[in-house]
Amino acid sequence: MINQQPFKLTIASGKGGTGKTTLSTNLAAYLAEHEEVVLADLDVEEPNSGLFFNGTLVHEEDNHNMTPNWDESRCTLCGLCQDVCNFNAIIQLGTSILVYPKLCHSCYACSELCPENALPMESTKIGTLRDFQMGKLHYVESRLNIGEEQAVSSISKTKRYVANKYDNISIHIFDSPPGTSCPVMEATKDADYVILITEPTPFGFHDLKLAVETMQTLKKPFGVVINRDGIGDDEVANYCKAKEIEILAKIPNSRKIAELYSKGELIYPKFPEVREALDNILEHCQSIKEGRTV
Repeated sequence: MINQQPFKLTIASGKGGTGKTTLSTNLAAYLAEHEEVVLADLDVEEPNSGLFFNGTLVHEEDNHNMTPNWDESRCTLCGLCQDVCNFNAIIQLGTSILVYPKLCHSCYACSELCPENALPMESTKIGTLRDFQMGKLHYVESRLNIGEEQAVSSISKTKRYVANKYDNISIHIFDSPPGTSCPVMEATKDADYVILITEPTPFGFHDLKLAVETMQTLKKPFGVVINRDGIGDDEVANYCKAKEIEILAKIPNSRKIAELYSKGELIYPKFPEVREALDNILEHCQSIKEGRTV
């Protein structure tokens, strides 16, 4: 039986500036010419996919983070909270328990394991989630407030929002944060397929290898898209060939593409080679989707 759950496609990279947003926005807009699609920007520290769309705001809500609040009257200073915190967000100093909210990952370990219930979790606003619509394209983004550092909870909430509200839409595209740290792990862990976009430069090659290792650790199926093809060298292509990693498409290096992007314009309507690259990606994703069974 074919699984009718939405197909979750995440676009990630080992480094910033390789073209995740370029690919995400153009792929979503291209799909939206024929069917409904959701694009969610999970780069909550700097979401910029919305710069390419002029949608109507249909929903807005606050994002919150849960952090422990020490109740001195209940605490027996057993030290368990400090022992179970993997992020050094709680420290016992003499007769005091110090909580560092900026380090807290809201794992609830300290709160739920405290024998005296002396660390109840409290809610703090850390940002905002917004949902826009433009024709058949639904665009969702979360944005952290200035000074906030913990992205994972906002990413998780954004994914839940999309899953709950748009479970009837067949494809969800997620624009991931760059890198290979916790936010990227959260963004990609539920993906049906991951596209790693890179550029044929020494920096791009180095960070692609890190991203590949991350996807292999997560056991996620993935392919590579080479952006700005024509600059740099052949190390990325040779590496993919040696590792039997499929190169889904190549987007050419072009000053005109860069000029359009800098103006906040989509590139596929004016570049047939980009449209062809999107077709190749969608064809591959369709084959992956049809292979999912329950």
